Amino acid sequence: MTNPTARITGFSALAVLSLALAGPGRAQTADLILLHGRILTLDERSSVREALAVSEGRIAALGGSMDMMKLAGRKTRVVDLRGRTVIPGLIDSHIHAIRAALSYGVEVNWIGTTSLAEALGRIREAARRAKPGDWLIVAGGWTPEQFQEKRRPTQTELAAAAGEHPAYVQLFYSWVLMTPAAFKALNIAADADVPPRGKLDEDANGGKTGGISGDTATITALFSRLPSPSFEQRVAGTRAFFRELNRLALTGVVDPGGFGMAPRDYQALFKLWQDRALTLRVAYTVFAQKRGSELEDYRNLTQLLPMGMGDEMLRFNGIGENVAWGMYNNDNPSETDKAQFYEIARWAAERRMSLNIHWHNDRSVGQLLDIFEQVDREAPIRGLRWAIAHLNDASAATLARMKALGVGWAMQDAMYFDGERFRKEKGEEAARRAPPLKTALRIGVNVGAGTDAHRVASYNPFVALRWMLDGKTVGGTPLRGSEEAPTREEALRMYTLGSAWFAHDDDKRGSLVVGRLADLAVLSKDYMKAPLEDISGIESLLTVVGGRIAYAAGPYAGFEESSRR
Repeated sequence: MTNPTARITGFSALAVLSLALAGPGRAQTADLILLHGRILTLDERSSVREALAVSEGRIAALGGSMDMMKLAGRKTRVVDLRGRTVIPGLIDSHIHAIRAALSYGVEVNWIGTTSLAEALGRIREAARRAKPGDWLIVAGGWTPEQFQEKRRPTQTELAAAAGEHPAYVQLFYSWVLMTPAAFKALNIAADADVPPRGKLDEDANGGKTGGISGDTATITALFSRLPSPSFEQRVAGTRAFFRELNRLALTGVVDPGGFGMAPRDYQALFKLWQDRALTLRVAYTVFAQKRGSELEDYRNLTQLLPMGMGDEMLRFNGIGENVAWGMYNNDNPSETDKAQFYEIARWAAERRMSLNIHWHNDRSVGQLLDIFEQVDREAPIRGLRWAIAHLNDASAATLARMKALGVGWAMQDAMYFDGERFRKEKGEEAARRAPPLKTALRIGVNVGAGTDAHRVASYNPFVALRWMLDGKTVGGTPLRGSEEAPTREEALRMYTLGSAWFAHDDDKRGSLVVGRLADLAVLSKDYMKAPLEDISGIESLLTVVGGRIAYAAGPYAGFEESSRR
């Protein structure tokens, strides 16, 4: 199978236009035409075009502006790009978008803040708008390294900003800060009140500081005790969060589920899908929730949900990223754990189902690949688009085994936020090659880019793209060496065609080629030419999903307004 992040030979602009205009099935007029731009097609020749036409949700033609205008009719929308750059819509290969969307409308977002003053100011502003008794919740997506102060907030600072409101601030899956009002509301007074392994932080004198330290299970359980948004708030939050992703040029996500995600948590997404109101293509998976009954749960949940069930906007995409609790983030699984995982993996393979799994350390991933290889001998997995997520320190040997099995790598920018800790734990040399993007491309592993947002990272793809190119953490520390830094085009391909591969869609989207889905974004700056430090600030001025305008701003705001009428 051809690696969609690679470059091969393709059509000329004239041939593309001829194909679009020839034959009995040609479109008589275009629905949308973009003119006078710089269109990065990411086609087989990395062509750059001046204009394109869209008909019935797909790319109908590419070429010069005068040629495209020959397809214009009375109802055709014509957009003058005025030299702006157009890219295929970005696709996040690993983002907990469904979960993030549920509470997006009722959370306080610290993503992108550069100081504690700014972050606490958002709490203060939210408190002014909130009703009495409303919680103020920061669910993650920040790190002290992004602040000028290089530290966490204190309980005193948080309480001063939140006023009488209970407030909760989560840092990754390891720490939470709460105000006294929040402790009172949740009846937390001792370590035993934060199961299974929570610990209330104390100062040198034994006084409680307002912090709670714990592991993933502890912090997940604590978050589940917070007030849950109403169904109407969940629908509104999903609509708003997807629009926010559209603002950042995203047109699709691959969602790996999440801890505590029950079937009811997908109903807001399904409501928008039924109402034909989705502005983002979603490929979602089933995540193991109950330890010990994973396979039984998969069988029950998927018996009327075959692989690929859905349409071009919403589709079931298999199981993971927690496939089985015994193999989740566990460098030392028991033989029983491995046997259980094998049973589930073989079950998935026999049903031609995709599987993605969370794994952090190269030193232990061989145990996982041993099982994959055993399953492959009995029920071939090549072509099923199985994936390993994270694995920032993947070795060349590991990547070669993945390539042989047809297993992809869902890579995120976690080290942008946590790179200093990685370097401290694994050393300078390991940090210089992490993640080994160029090595993976050279070996031929399919790489899909993403963020793992929003509890542990920002959902901004341009922050991730800049980090892919310069290897600097949010605190400005340079880590990855130039030998593992991709080119701008390679990074963009990972965020488009590379990610589309995981949704079994790299033959339908991810590049602007005749016949493919018209998913694209008009950028505020030229991604290929802007100074490296400016890439993280790029936004979309016009985002199109399947030929429909999903987001418009600045000079194109009127297009979205007219589409609503």
